[in-house]
Amino acid sequence: MIVIIIGGGRTGAQLARVLISQDHEVHLIENRPSVLARIHKELPTEVIHEGDPMDPMVLESAKIRDANVFCATSTEDEENLALCYLARTKYNIERTIARVNNPRNAWLFGEVFHVDATVNQAEIMSRLIEEEMSLGDMMTLLKLKKGNYSLVEEKIVEGAPAVGKAIQELHLPESCVIAAIIRHQEIVMPHGHTRFEAEDEVLAVTDSEGARLLAEVLSSPIRNGNGNGKH
Repeated sequence: MIVIIIGGGRTGAQLARVLISQDHEVHLIENRPSVLARIHKELPTEVIHEGDPMDPMVLESAKIRDANVFCATSTEDEENLALCYLARTKYNIERTIARVNNPRNAWLFGEVFHVDATVNQAEIMSRLIEEEMSLGDMMTLLKLKKGNYSLVEEKIVEGAPAVGKAIQELHLPESCVIAAIIRHQEIVMPHGHTRFEAEDEVLAVTDSEGARLLAEVLSSPIRNGNGNGKH
């Protein structure tokens, strides 16, 4: 996969390092001398393209015509929006992702400017806080399908409603699928008749409502009786 990244700040540089480690072809465009001096020490030279990302010649030197994904991570929302629009309308790039710097501008990042997905730090933090308050000890490991589903993990405590019960007895919604159980450092592949034990670590793929219901049956009855037990 060929990925174009606009902006060599901490977000763009880290994204480039991760994608390179996954054997993707990465081209990062940056024009700030101080940032270029830093990223030349962190990234392979062939990955870095010096120049104005609004310049078509610079974009084409970074192989934008062959790119599969376009990531605009600059510190200017106007630039990120304009570049995503250009990437789709002029170069027909399949997938565009943009960083939202000012939360007040988040409403602009959508179909009008051809932004498929956004990285909005304020929104991410608010969701994490909301999940922490509503799900108690359940941990979200990975967001799936544009955030509608998540891979979550929670350890079953002694006295939880699920202890001793089979998965099929819990009547969890179809949107909540138990993916694996880690028991005594061994993976147990779950079936409908598999019974939960205290100290089991449960991995599940679920939506937000399924996560809430799962947290209720895996956690302490005391915590459930007092809300989420956190203040």
